[in-house]
Amino acid sequence: MDQALFIVGINHRSAAVALRERLAFAEDEIVAALGRMKQLCPAVAEAALISTCNRVEVVGVATDPARAADETLKFLSADRKVDHDAFAEAIYNFSGRDAARHLFRVGASLDSMVVGEPQILGQLKLAYAQASEARSVGLILHRAFHKAFTVAKRVRKGTLIGHGSVSISSAAVALAGQIFDTLKDKTVMLMGAGKMAELTARQLNALGIESLLITSRTFDRAVALARELGGTAVPYDNYKPYLKMVDVLIGSVASTKPVLGPDEFESVVRERRYRPMFLIDMGVPRNFDERLNSLQNVYLYDIDDLGALVQRSLGDREREAGKAEQIVELELESFLQWLAGLDLTPTIKDIRYSVERLRDDELGRARGWLAQLEPAERERVELLTRGLTNKLLHRILSGLKQRDDKTLDAAFAAEVARRLLGAEFDAQDDAFNDPDDDDDDPDIAE
Repeated sequence: MDQALFIVGINHRSAAVALRERLAFAEDEIVAALGRMKQLCPAVAEAALISTCNRVEVVGVATDPARAADETLKFLSADRKVDHDAFAEAIYNFSGRDAARHLFRVGASLDSMVVGEPQILGQLKLAYAQASEARSVGLILHRAFHKAFTVAKRVRKGTLIGHGSVSISSAAVALAGQIFDTLKDKTVMLMGAGKMAELTARQLNALGIESLLITSRTFDRAVALARELGGTAVPYDNYKPYLKMVDVLIGSVASTKPVLGPDEFESVVRERRYRPMFLIDMGVPRNFDERLNSLQNVYLYDIDDLGALVQRSLGDREREAGKAEQIVELELESFLQWLAGLDLTPTIKDIRYSVERLRDDELGRARGWLAQLEPAERERVELLTRGLTNKLLHRILSGLKQRDDKTLDAAFAAEVARRLLGAEFDAQDDAFNDPDDDDDDPDIAE
């Protein structure tokens, strides 16, 4: 049976952050998770797992995509300990053409919360590398991911979709400017070392904030970043006494549950004499308990809140997105033609063998005559017959690979070619069915 791509998952459009964080995988969990998936999902032939702030998706290959998707959803439910009913309505499920299109759109940042943001391409490359490490990538996923990388590069080069300052970090900085009259006398604390959180801290620092505090479970990382930005490193196990000094708190800590809740934060608010405090939660799962928003003069925004603000200023990028969609469709057709060509590979091998066998048979019949020729003349005959068969093969195989789906079914054309050349009989020859023979046609392999 033919193998097809499939994708199941949730993203920022189908599920709120409260649900996404329950299904999310930490970066260091993914290789092991793919290993478990290989054991528990027999219908899944290849798989990669994408887990970011905005999405949790399994990209897979299967001969029965419906069964594979069902196994994958059961795996996610059991592995993340989340009842299937909790996320059933948020799940999307693509297969075949739709799955490939979705993967390419993700890589091109057309499915991102911020259209045109550059981070998703790096996240996609990481997902591919993790799947490779888990040995869950085969020929089709290898090709699909690299085609997605190509799409992303073409979109970046051929459109203005990535131009401008629209981003989650810039939205956070703009919002801070609305909450405070000025940022020059404010203190910012960065918790963790997430890329978006670090970028936000850098942008706030560039506006001339009074002081920057940085805390991380990896203290050396905090020290290095503080030295670079002119801030102060704070040990992670002793950051809470500093909170009373902080006007803007950016959370980006890898944690399965909130690291700050309302009970311990009320004393901080009192010590600050209820001066405004802006909390930017960029963690998925979230770092700050959502109930903090109910405290007086505490303004808490999570990744979804910031994304909603960004959407208001995406007019230019949305216009460029139309050009990007055209690039996606062109590359999609190229990928699907390659995928269809995989189905012809056994037939092409049969035809190649059959034509070569005919040549060998004819040369065998002329063995007595050839023996009377000089070696140089025999070599010329050999080259002549090989050239003729190669030209014949080239015309036949080119016709099969450059078919027009609207006028001729590929499988029917391949079967006609096999029968005309007697390839269906030759393929039954034991010599041809040598299990060690894996010499694919080089054009079809790519």
